[in-house]
Amino acid sequence: MTLEVEDRIRQTPRPARMPSPLSELQSSGDIRILIVDDDPATCAVIQAALSNRDFLIETVSEPSLVESVLARKAQFHLIIMDYVIPGLEPEQVFAWIRDNQPEANIVVVTGYPSVDSALSCLRARTYDYVTKPFQVDQLREIVIRCLESKGLLRMTEEALRESLGSAIRDRRKSLGFTLSNVSERTGVSLGYLSQIELGKNSASIETLYRICLALGIKMSELFTSVQRH
Repeated sequence: MTLEVEDRIRQTPRPARMPSPLSELQSSGDIRILIVDDDPATCAVIQAALSNRDFLIETVSEPSLVESVLARKAQFHLIIMDYVIPGLEPEQVFAWIRDNQPEANIVVVTGYPSVDSALSCLRARTYDYVTKPFQVDQLREIVIRCLESKGLLRMTEEALRESLGSAIRDRRKSLGFTLSNVSERTGVSLGYLSQIELGKNSASIETLYRICLALGIKMSELFTSVQRH
């Protein structure tokens, strides 16, 4: 990778409470992603950042091939495209996508942000507009949110248990309650409550309902709190 590409796309350490990575998500099937950028190195970096066994990722760096790739029968779920591609107008590429890939969401990246380009992306109903230099984690999170919104990605059972347990533990501690306090209020054993908070055991709907009553929150609020976005 060149120093120029390293400068434009920066990999930074993940904060302690960063949303769940791809490894904590599962897909409903193969997910097809197309990366369009005239810089092959940039395509390679983005492809590596989104590496996942369920992602079928294609890249195209040659401007003359963009239309033919988009016109193929294979339908993409997501297209990540550079806004400025030599020899191509963004509106032209948007039109090709609209005509040939109507179900695909679009994430635009650009090193030349402007009001005009932002408005153009709004008109094209792109999912997001990212300016360079961007962090790889930032782009990965945008992609995950996009695929989740399409119902193509969801948390694994293990990740859901851990997130629910963490949310319950945080709520309990914010109220100054001990596990014993919650056990007394819910009639649920200390051991079972501890396993739930640690994400080691799945709680039934009835148990979650009791816990929510004890903690003074609605079940909908509990599940909203574990949503990654």
